[in-house]
Amino acid sequence: MDVYRTSFLEFEDFPETSEPVWILGKEYNALTERDEILSDVTSRLWFTYRKNFPPIGGTGPTSDTGWGCMLRCGQMILGEALVCRHVGRDWRWARGQKQREEYISILNAFIDKKDSYYSIHQIAQMGVGEGKPIGQWYGPNTVAQVLKKLAVFDTWSRLVVHVAMDNTVVIEEIKRLCMPWLDAAGACGGAGELNGCLEGACALAEEETALWKPLVLLIPLRLGLSDINEAYIETLKQCFMLPQSLGVIGGKPNSAHYFIGYVGEELIYLDPHTTQPAVDPCEDGQVPDETYHCQHPPCRMHICELDPSIAAGFFCRTEDEFDDWCMRIRRLSCNRGGLPMFELVDSQPSHMVSVDALNLTPDFSDSDRLERFFDSEDEEFEILSL
Repeated sequence: MDVYRTSFLEFEDFPETSEPVWILGKEYNALTERDEILSDVTSRLWFTYRKNFPPIGGTGPTSDTGWGCMLRCGQMILGEALVCRHVGRDWRWARGQKQREEYISILNAFIDKKDSYYSIHQIAQMGVGEGKPIGQWYGPNTVAQVLKKLAVFDTWSRLVVHVAMDNTVVIEEIKRLCMPWLDAAGACGGAGELNGCLEGACALAEEETALWKPLVLLIPLRLGLSDINEAYIETLKQCFMLPQSLGVIGGKPNSAHYFIGYVGEELIYLDPHTTQPAVDPCEDGQVPDETYHCQHPPCRMHICELDPSIAAGFFCRTEDEFDDWCMRIRRLSCNRGGLPMFELVDSQPSHMVSVDALNLTPDFSDSDRLERFFDSEDEEFEILSL
């Protein structure tokens, strides 16, 4: 597989520029750190079209070529969150090296079979509840909603996946989700009585008393009508500079990409539009993983080519990291370099209704009630069906 044997020394298509290169919150010098840039990009999980996997739903497609690119981008942004959660942002992949158990567990969560937490099977079937038949293309908002629902079942990672709607991030709402013991303390008469309550009727499961459940924050946005409004470009770039950045899912019309950084006026992205054979784990539990890492120079496109419908992602392992993110976002909002892409507020405005407040079950069978929370971006992304 010569395509995977690109030398780190041959950073062919990447520009030799003095402008900084930003990859998911880390800054690099393209002139002196070319190997480090490629190593970082290669270490991101790369999910692409696959073929010859078990039929989705038992009788459905055995390949997602032509329709699964946004689903794969959703896998990539969530995969980055799991990497940060379990092995750390600074972890690096090396070909042929025996991998850590946590990393293997992450890969197993995305293997193309029905019982993997975040497989193409799970995402496609969960999307049916969002009105998306299997084989139909998703937009970034729909895939964010599906990932939120699937994460409920991932008891290993114990993530809170929150989708911030109406271009608004509500701090109070997120803290309530990530620290469920706060509600229990309030129900029992206040935080001062929490320990006593834990021994009584208000007892919580041990995992629910953790100080903070790691947060994956996904923010669906529309940054223009048919083209991206240039007033948002500097703000979008600054999102890739935040240490909490998970990148952006979006792309050109009908073609989804996972954007992980930028250099100059170009976005750096991983492209799912390569069809590879499905992978089966080995008997010893290891996963043949070379095809899950893009080992050639990263793709780039001019930022003005970006379709305005995107979803930005951020990961906060601790409350301190979330507070730091809030501080950085507020600081960005004070800059005059561009328009804010979303609003950060302390408490929920009276005109907003939270999807969480509907108390929907994890299977979201009542999808009609959710429909009004989704914007119309998916229809504009429709492409040919199989």
